Amino acid sequence: MSSDSELLTPPALAARYETLMRVSRAIGAHQSAKDLFAALVDELNGLVDFDAIGVFLKCQNSDRFQNHFVDMESRSVLVAEENLSPEETFVSSVYDQQASWLRSTDEMEPRYERFQVALQNRGIRSICALPLTTGHRRLGVISFGSRQAHAYPPEEVKFISQVADQIALAFDDALNFSALRRASEELQTKNERLQLLLDVTNQFVSNLELRDLLRAISQGVRRVMQSDYTGLSLPAADGQHLRLYALDFPRGKGFLHEELVYSIDGSPSGTAFRTMKPLTLRSPFPDWLNYPIAQIALREDLKSFCFLPLISRNRAIGVLVLGRLRDDAFTEDEIHFLEQIANQIALAVENALAYREIRDLKDQLSKEKLYLEDEIRTEMNFTDIIGKSPSLRRVLKLVERVAPTDSTVLINGETGTGKELIARAIHDLSPRRSKPFVKLNCAALPTGLLESELFGHEKGAFTGAIAQRVGRFEVADSGTIFLDEIGEIPLELQTKLLRVLQEREFERLGSSKTLRTDARLIAATNRNLEAMVAEQKFRSDLFFRINVFPVYVPSLRERDADIPLLVRHFTQQFSRRMNKVIDAIPSGTMDALRRYQWPGNIRELQNMIERAVIVSTGPVLSLDVADLKLAPASSSQRKVLQEKAFEEKAPASDSKTDGALRDVLHQTERQKILEALERSNWVVAGPKGAAAQLGTKRSTLQQKIRKLGITRGNA
Repeated sequence: MSSDSELLTPPALAARYETLMRVSRAIGAHQSAKDLFAALVDELNGLVDFDAIGVFLKCQNSDRFQNHFVDMESRSVLVAEENLSPEETFVSSVYDQQASWLRSTDEMEPRYERFQVALQNRGIRSICALPLTTGHRRLGVISFGSRQAHAYPPEEVKFISQVADQIALAFDDALNFSALRRASEELQTKNERLQLLLDVTNQFVSNLELRDLLRAISQGVRRVMQSDYTGLSLPAADGQHLRLYALDFPRGKGFLHEELVYSIDGSPSGTAFRTMKPLTLRSPFPDWLNYPIAQIALREDLKSFCFLPLISRNRAIGVLVLGRLRDDAFTEDEIHFLEQIANQIALAVENALAYREIRDLKDQLSKEKLYLEDEIRTEMNFTDIIGKSPSLRRVLKLVERVAPTDSTVLINGETGTGKELIARAIHDLSPRRSKPFVKLNCAALPTGLLESELFGHEKGAFTGAIAQRVGRFEVADSGTIFLDEIGEIPLELQTKLLRVLQEREFERLGSSKTLRTDARLIAATNRNLEAMVAEQKFRSDLFFRINVFPVYVPSLRERDADIPLLVRHFTQQFSRRMNKVIDAIPSGTMDALRRYQWPGNIRELQNMIERAVIVSTGPVLSLDVADLKLAPASSSQRKVLQEKAFEEKAPASDSKTDGALRDVLHQTERQKILEALERSNWVVAGPKGAAAQLGTKRSTLQQKIRKLGITRGNA
């Protein structure tokens, strides 16, 4: 491969970029960073000249990097992670400064001396390193090493930077997938434990006989904690012994059985009982081999134990014991959860009045479980914040500054600019990230229902209130509540909202009981609240209370440099969803999209690209821009269009083809509008109207209906 792109003819350049797209698709198919790096080594060989390749991914909450650095000749590690710190290499510099790093190994600064020696020992004479960065976060650094001197001239670096952009997106997807998978596994474990707590609570309510209750609980504990043995021991009448009151041990040999009595002194259970602290043991139990109960455990082939005291009113009333036949010690997290189970069992044994508290706990756990399940469904629709424009970077800097605080944030911006994504980013970067992110569109509900959604209601509070309902502020306690379109909240409800923000307290509808909440408020609006205050349509005190830290999200026409990134992102997204391969976008189409004013912002762009992917039949995105009201192209836009002309791979369409594509697009759009009108019973406006379903304005939809000649009679 030539290192000087000026020597390549346009067909050769096109072939090179086609290869880049193929590599991008190939590496994008991998869902772990390790597999992705292995694919990079093979796929990039031939696209970029290198004898060594390295990827350095920044570790979360740490200054360290996860290193993948391989010599192509030997396929061995070039620089061991424990030998050199990031400061002794180019990694920290490239990551912090977000700039490329080009060096000959003969011309390195003194601080890189150890790194220089390591490279020269491998014969590496040139290094090219670039940051791996997407539109919303920094990932790390990628580097290429060559045994040739001055192997990476500026023209080659420019191309490699485009390669790095594709690789950054692939690593971002892989890291996001890994994070989501870990989150899914953690949520599955959490839900299983929540279900166990619910089962325990249900047993407390339905089981009045203590032995049956403990047997039922022990089975659930053994299943969820992946243990083989669960036993519950209570003090014998003499106060010197413990009695094995309930037992669940399907694979037991019979040496451990219910009603077995053993001494408190000299037994692990007795030690946990006396000290009121959890105790864990792993085979071979050298300190306990002389005690009868330990010998019985060995005869049952049990190899690890966890002993948890049942504590009530600052005294021990029993012991919960879990055992495993495998040599697998109980973790701190498992012990912490089991302590919660032990506390509930202690309450059941000690006092029947605990049933009332446990019923309350069951209700709360049920509410949290339902909301967490809903949040899981929301989080699976992961959406990136795409873009590199200065205006978007300014917004993201503000997000980074305000996220660690508990300050109220007001997000201003036009409809469709992604205000909810900014709100979620603030929550995800805040200390409240592990707590719920609760959202509500204030314009989607009438006044009566809006108050109920925000603050909840009691059974019988109004007609149709057949059950108690928990409000969003109550669910968002210790988390974040996002109120979209806050300017639509009526004046009579603004006073109650102001009280929640200032006093942190409220009452449900139909209740006089005052509840407290520690929810952080993030509000969003596309209206001019200051003008509404002047017109007395919005309370001034509420405005000042929510306008603590304003964030303005720029419209798409203010960040037109991000349009190519967004177009490619949505094209790839919808292509994958529809099982199509679209890897080229005509430069004329891209120029037209950049000059369009985008009144509907990113949402309108997303819908337009989806329609274009639907009608595209080949590898080139087919989009009819004839109906767009385009602004005249600026000189800089014309220059960019000329420079990227060679990327357009499809031949120019004749007028007949363009007309056919327009007909297909119009028919597709007509069909989608008809389906939405049918679902809404031909209601255009309102929260359930056709305009809301299609994500467009009422006036825009009515204009399209007239243009397409759609009437209820000829549908």
